[in-house]
Amino acid sequence: MPAADDLGMTTAPKHDLPTAPCDDAAVADVTTLLPSRDALLERLGERLTVTVRTSATLVIIGLLRRDEGWPTAQSTLAAVTGLLARSLRGDDYLAKSGPGEFAVLMSGPADAAEPAATRLSAAISDLGIEGLTAAAGIAQLAPELSAEEVLRRGLVSLTAARRAGAGTVIRYREPY
Repeated sequence: MPAADDLGMTTAPKHDLPTAPCDDAAVADVTTLLPSRDALLERLGERLTVTVRTSATLVIIGLLRRDEGWPTAQSTLAAVTGLLARSLRGDDYLAKSGPGEFAVLMSGPADAAEPAATRLSAAISDLGIEGLTAAAGIAQLAPELSAEEVLRRGLVSLTAARRAGAGTVIRYREPY
């Protein structure tokens, strides 16, 4: 087969791009440009070390869709990302924790995070994207917990909230 230049086509020059060391935890979700799950775990680990002095809560907002299509459209994810980014306080940390899940690390106790989670879930429904709603799970950070355990608790709560339906917010509580 003749080379592209032989066919009258121009080819882009080959450049060796410099490669910077890549910190996998900081790699953003390519669709939303939000920090990844690994970056979230790293931030949770950092925050857990100071929870003796100041409280923090993890809120995981999960999208619910009636269309059952997979994956969620990039335009939908972009709209939700923009909404969440505009709705949070300056010291809140927003990340992507799963394909249809957004994590928000908020300063303050879970009692204060519940109304915020309810408001954010309702705002997603109000975006006007047909069939799109949300639910949320909440987990309080505590110094004796690992980052993975806090995330697990948030996801367990989110799973229960999704089962209950749109607009539901469930806070993790230890079983008695």
